[in-house]
Amino acid sequence: MVSVAIFDYGAGNIFSLKNSLEKVGAIVDVITNFNDKNTYSGLLLPGVGNFDPAMNSIRDFSKIQFQEYVGNMPVLGICLGMEMFFEKSEEGKEKGLNVIDGEVIVLPSSMKVPHMGWNNLEIKKPGKILEGVENNSWAYFVHSYRVKPDSNDVITAESDYGIKVPAVVEHDNFFGTQFHPEKSSTVGKIMLENFLKECRQ
Repeated sequence: MVSVAIFDYGAGNIFSLKNSLEKVGAIVDVITNFNDKNTYSGLLLPGVGNFDPAMNSIRDFSKIQFQEYVGNMPVLGICLGMEMFFEKSEEGKEKGLNVIDGEVIVLPSSMKVPHMGWNNLEIKKPGKILEGVENNSWAYFVHSYRVKPDSNDVITAESDYGIKVPAVVEHDNFFGTQFHPEKSSTVGKIMLENFLKECRQ
């Protein structure tokens, strides 16, 4: 079995994510800081909370810097967790983790915000986290912002809301989904299994 950690920003219930990971064979701890030596094979940044408080919880309460703690360990960012990979967000003033060049912008006013519901995934290119996921599979989204990478090379899947919204990004050991795999039925299960497979490498 593979051991992973979910970082808890203190913003909401992450039981469903923990439960989904355990169902696909992971041993899961919930952590609130990076004070201890990393003994995990993977880290998840969940999709609950707001940008500035989440960034502050990573930076202010940990003795070990995020990048130092993570090293080459696979990291899965979900919704807000994915948005934190970028340089900055219109949701707040804090700097992001800056592991992917680009920013996070609010969804257009023409849309109902927050956007909630099932949308299909247009797979743009193969990705480790998408292995076994069919093109136009459906996933469950709840969000008010979208990522805007400097390079489209990191985008492996999009969703079409009338505008193209990056749905899955991959960059080195960082994997991000704008949707919630723990709420996305079989498709989400496949992606969590793929992440755990990366953690076992």
